[in-house]
Amino acid sequence: MKYKCVVCGWIYDPAIGDPEGGIEPGTKFEDIPEDWVCPLCGVGKDDFEPIEE
Repeated sequence: MKYKCVVCGWIYDPAIGDPEGGIEPGTKFEDIPEDWVCPLCGVGKDDFEPIEE
């Protein structure tokens, strides 16, 4: 499942991960460290919501 930042609209895709943020491809959103932030706007995981694919 993908997750969308409600602030800027950036989408976290587990198949891609966030390599620049240290998140390997294949990492589930639930498994991302709590201190991770959106690579575009800097908000935390609490500002992401699951989206239907």
